[in-house]
Amino acid sequence: MAFDGLSERLDAAFKKLRGKGALTESDVKDAMREVRLALLEADVSYKVAKDFTNTVTERAIGVNVMESLTPAQMVIKIVNEELTQLMGGTQTKLAKASNGPTVVMLCGLQGSGKTTHCAKLALRLKGQGHHPMLVACDIYRPAAIKQLQVLGEQVGVPVFDMGATDPVVVAREAVKLAKDKGYDYVFLDTAGRLHIDAELMAELRNIKTNIRPHEILLVVDSMTGQDAVNVATAFSENLGIDGLILTKLDGDTRGGAALSARAISGKPIKFVGVGEKLGDLDVFYPDRMANRILGMGDVLSLIEKAEQNLDEKKALELEEKLRKNKFDLNDLLEQMTEIKKMGSMKDLLGMIPGLGKQIKDVDVDDGAIDKVQSIIYSMTPRERRNPDIINASRKRRIAAGCGMQVEDVNRLLAQYRQMQKMFKQMNSKGMKRKMARFMQ
Repeated sequence: MAFDGLSERLDAAFKKLRGKGALTESDVKDAMREVRLALLEADVSYKVAKDFTNTVTERAIGVNVMESLTPAQMVIKIVNEELTQLMGGTQTKLAKASNGPTVVMLCGLQGSGKTTHCAKLALRLKGQGHHPMLVACDIYRPAAIKQLQVLGEQVGVPVFDMGATDPVVVAREAVKLAKDKGYDYVFLDTAGRLHIDAELMAELRNIKTNIRPHEILLVVDSMTGQDAVNVATAFSENLGIDGLILTKLDGDTRGGAALSARAISGKPIKFVGVGEKLGDLDVFYPDRMANRILGMGDVLSLIEKAEQNLDEKKALELEEKLRKNKFDLNDLLEQMTEIKKMGSMKDLLGMIPGLGKQIKDVDVDDGAIDKVQSIIYSMTPRERRNPDIINASRKRRIAAGCGMQVEDVNRLLAQYRQMQKMFKQMNSKGMKRKMARFMQ
């Protein structure tokens, strides 16, 4: 994630505080100096970093903190609270029109991911039971309309376009059609430029004045560093925006520009792009992000990912099979497929409190799931249902079929048998009695 470097630096600063039984004002100021350096290294603007550490210092040297039993924990708690405030305080939802379709205008520079995030937003809302429509208002960039049409087809959302017609006319006709057809969200994919200029702003203001969208979202590339702050400031002052979408937050970037963009523009971050897939869009929760930056995990987001991606009916069927000791390799294959929908394993493990710090230097191989799937796909349906029939010659055939070694097949079968043994123990009467006593 983008804030990994910041997390490591903050953890190092707090480790010194944890080693002290009592804190002096000097200890706090030294720690805040390191926090400020960590923020600056992470691309947070100097003014934002300075204001942040000054606020934390002022709160941390209060009598209640210095005389508490665990002053270091109190300081970390204050940092967590102020970091949450820096990123907006609370989650801000997408606007919803009281009557007719909600019109959302997306703007930004070329290459920020504006067109892709139109489709990502539409897919997210479609999954929540809404009926969105995409509108091609970028009539200048070569193949922009075609790109939106392809993305619309991929997410199963209609795309409205009128070719190289005035974007205001395109948007107006799209809104009319949305009212007639019952679409409740209209996403306007507007034109961008390689840099901010008067012509771009004039066109965007023209669309805003004539269409009066309910929401204007600025799409900002998190990997552009301090330039992201300049972009957010310019669009906020010249157009007036309602919120930000930060893209590429999963990349190897310092991420501090995200904190600065929100603090300087005063506009909330509403969504973050966390991957290249069309489903890789998360609602932004300042408190959860603060927890993750400070290595405290993010269980709520993990649960939400599971609810969005895992099939409840399949989960109940699996539970029944486990209860009857009928779990086979077909079930294992299905579970592997479900887990992959949730994202990278390192990100998922990082959401578990206390685990993020432990795995930061561990190379978590997402390809391991692919290898397991390849081995199982090389088996016959009968072998998947009854792995006990897989003898030496079958193992050689399976290994050759998936391009791996017999040792890889043996390892998978050993892990499967270990899982079976564990499930059998969990279902035993003795274990159930122990669990019952524990729950009393």
